[in-house]
Amino acid sequence: MTALIIGGSGSGKSEYAEDLAVSLGGGQRIYIATMKPWDEECRNRIQRHRKMREKKQFETVECYRRLKELELNKRPSVVLLECMSNLVSNELFGLWEEGDIPVLDKNTAAAEIVEGIINLERQTDHLVIVTNDVFSDGDCYSPQTNEYRQVLGSTNELTAKRADMVVEVVAGIPIKMNEGIN
Repeated sequence: MTALIIGGSGSGKSEYAEDLAVSLGGGQRIYIATMKPWDEECRNRIQRHRKMREKKQFETVECYRRLKELELNKRPSVVLLECMSNLVSNELFGLWEEGDIPVLDKNTAAAEIVEGIINLERQTDHLVIVTNDVFSDGDCYSPQTNEYRQVLGSTNELTAKRADMVVEVVAGIPIKMNEGIN
């Protein structure tokens, strides 16, 4: 089963996704973290979230780019991928590190990321994906930001078509958009 959880910043989508992942089985749980620790504040936030996830028995695997190449050591019962928006950003703009692999262009990024989702679906019984709704705030952005929003929107749309369940979380309230379509 693949579930896509979407919501705005601070909507409660992450907590909902974690609770859903926990409810899906007592086997091994993998949390795929896509947020690169850019600075001290970011590192502290990541560390705080890791401790919270450990209580829910998640093992963290960091994957900032090239999700389609990620191989998990053993088959977990649940994989939680958080967050699609970081992954899209990393693929489009890179990690700004020496030796970083070339970034993806806007025409191939969504398809490449969906290949990564298919890769994960093959390796687990349940996949829960968290993503952001970046279309409900404003519309005056730089061309680069609009490109990012377009790719994230395409990725969300392609993922939603694959998903067995799509849930939008608004103010902590989950609203099921579809269930059992695939």
